[in-house]
Amino acid sequence: MEAEVRGATAAAGGSSVQPSKRQRKAAARGGERTRGTTLAPGTKPAAESWMKRIFGFEKEDLSSWERLVCLLNRPTDPASLGVFRFLFGLLMALDVTQERGLSHLDYKYLDGAPLCRFPLFNFLEPLPMDWMYFVYLVMFLGAIGIMLGFFYRFSCLMFISTYWYVFFLDKTAWNNHSYLYGLIGFQLTLMDANRYWSIDGLRNPKKRNAHVPLWNYTVVRAQIFIVYFIAGVKKLDADWVEGYSMQYLAHHWLFDPFKLILPVELVSLLVVHGGGLVLDLTAGYLLFFDATRPVAMVFVSYFHCMNSQLFSIGMFAYTMLATSPLFCYPDWPRRFFRHFPACLGVFLPPAAPLPQPSTSCVYPPTPPGDPKDSPGTPKPTKPGRRHTLGALFTFLYVAEQLFLPYSHFITQGYNNWTNGLYGYSWDMMVHSRSHQHVKITYRDGKTGDIGYLNPGVFTQSRRWKDHGDMLKQYATCLSRHLPRYNITDPEIYFDIWVSINERFQQRIFDPRVDIVKAEWSPFRPNPWLMPLLVDLSPWRVKFSEIEGTLDNQTEVVFIADFPGLHLENYVSGDLGNTSVQVLQGQVNVEIVEEKVNYTLHPGDKMKLPGGAYHKVYTVSEGPSCYMYIYVNTTEAALQRNFTHLLELQEKIRNGTETEPLPPELQPLITGLEDDDSEGNVSDPVLRVFLRRQRRMKERKERREASLPQRIERFVVKKYYMLRRGFLMTAIAMRNLAVGPPPLEQLTQEVAYANMKEPDSKASLDDSLQAEVGHGEL
Repeated sequence: MEAEVRGATAAAGGSSVQPSKRQRKAAARGGERTRGTTLAPGTKPAAESWMKRIFGFEKEDLSSWERLVCLLNRPTDPASLGVFRFLFGLLMALDVTQERGLSHLDYKYLDGAPLCRFPLFNFLEPLPMDWMYFVYLVMFLGAIGIMLGFFYRFSCLMFISTYWYVFFLDKTAWNNHSYLYGLIGFQLTLMDANRYWSIDGLRNPKKRNAHVPLWNYTVVRAQIFIVYFIAGVKKLDADWVEGYSMQYLAHHWLFDPFKLILPVELVSLLVVHGGGLVLDLTAGYLLFFDATRPVAMVFVSYFHCMNSQLFSIGMFAYTMLATSPLFCYPDWPRRFFRHFPACLGVFLPPAAPLPQPSTSCVYPPTPPGDPKDSPGTPKPTKPGRRHTLGALFTFLYVAEQLFLPYSHFITQGYNNWTNGLYGYSWDMMVHSRSHQHVKITYRDGKTGDIGYLNPGVFTQSRRWKDHGDMLKQYATCLSRHLPRYNITDPEIYFDIWVSINERFQQRIFDPRVDIVKAEWSPFRPNPWLMPLLVDLSPWRVKFSEIEGTLDNQTEVVFIADFPGLHLENYVSGDLGNTSVQVLQGQVNVEIVEEKVNYTLHPGDKMKLPGGAYHKVYTVSEGPSCYMYIYVNTTEAALQRNFTHLLELQEKIRNGTETEPLPPELQPLITGLEDDDSEGNVSDPVLRVFLRRQRRMKERKERREASLPQRIERFVVKKYYMLRRGFLMTAIAMRNLAVGPPPLEQLTQEVAYANMKEPDSKASLDDSLQAEVGHGEL
């Protein structure tokens, strides 16, 4: 536990003996030098134990509850906590407009839209849209108040009350970092983070530059340590250690330097998975100790900067960067900003004076030989109820955070193939999923008629496919909507095929169960969850071998199914040379139109007719494993046409094409320069080719843009996003205050708010998808 500032300073008018550098560091760690006192002339500083030098406190400080309370309430410099408060408030204000969704709130909470939602508690419902804008405005103003330290405690309550309401309102948006933001906001509500660089300090001299108790730092440091360490422990999962969780990441351009010396497979195994595991396990420890902290700061900063480019995770990377200095000496802002010109002092954190005493801290008696009446020397105090509660909160909170990631034996209903509600387990990036087949079947309870629904109908999310609790909510919601379409008392069945961490595609839920009437409890295991076929995991090595034997135009899908079930599939006419081959078990293949069955054993292969349905029944005692092998003939033909058009275009540019160009191919000459070329093209293949060429050119320009151009593009994009959010908020506040205007005026106002940046090719929906994407899901 680190605490206070560096060495002692002499009292006014008195001489002093300055402690050594080691003693100053030890004092900074332990917070002993918080009173502004001096050593008497000729007095040698007391020798310190190894424990004090390393951990900042003596083992005697842990000998009793009272000593422990005194330790956790030891006076500490508020500078580092104040800077973190400012950065966290700033980042949360930006987060409200981005990942929380202020810029596209009307898309999410449109009044009257028939949407299925997924709150944590079913009684939670969103307010009318204008009032949801008010909720977000309160959240935003709370974040600004935290940043400025203005009515700090009230601002924290404004932020966390609205934040947790929005958080509980939509489980589909849950992730680890969104949960972390709420935790830090809660922690700051109980801390004295407005004692430094705050408007409250300017308004109240007693709060200005006053000590904070050590537990304020202990709680947030412990939280960040838990985030790193538990994430590392969760990465000890076999799938992560063997390199199956995030295989695709190694192909990102950020890892190109590593690919100069290592093949992609080793980059994935050693750098992505091995490096991530080691960093998460060790980062908290390395940040804690003086000797290892500089190295940790470099690697942790590099890690989070990479994450900001790899994933769409909003402010998470920057928030974690802002937490790293909390592990440094608490007075680092004073030492850092004192080197800046005095003219900037109005805008920067103050470097002086030293902290003043605070009632939030416990001050020990003045050591023998120290002048007891020197200016600024606080009177000794004993721990009171406030200090005891602070220490008790520290222990209970840390214990709760250590327990929650392993509390899934209580909330068993939320366990699927992975444990618990995604968000509080810190199992970041450990599991990747792909969905091959999703079918929703309804049956009219009165007539018995059977029909099918488009996956995702009446909802804006796709996460319900992996979570039994959300699937139950979705089925219940569908059962309320379908009677409007003359479907009485509907039964709803889901057939969802998922591959987790490169395994076989398999069913996650029993397709024979009517989910509307199915039982589900948060405290009992889900009875209609199908087990993950972990015994088939070794097949993943064979998958790589099989895929290595195929050419670039041939695709393969690996399927595993349970005895007594069957897969109904349709082979599109675009797919040529489609076949099914059995790897394990025994299956019967039924060609529906021909009404014939074929029995296949391991190694047997059968060609499937295109443009027809077939069913694959698992008839063996154990699970069956098979694979589809196919060629997308339409895509292959399109690629051949693209290659021909590209060669022809190069010949035209080089002047080597001697044949006259047909009229329908004339747009090839100006295809990339003329913005109207696509509209004048009658050939659909040529139109697609020109569109692809245009996208490739734009992507190349973005990739080769200079740093100023990248910054300009980023600023302009964020400006228009913020602009829309604030304009729509202003419209909603006006509606609440004086009522909505005529529809024509409201339409014009919304159109003005929707104005996009110049040269924007993407639709608003596309930009919103990019903004709200969760790359870690």
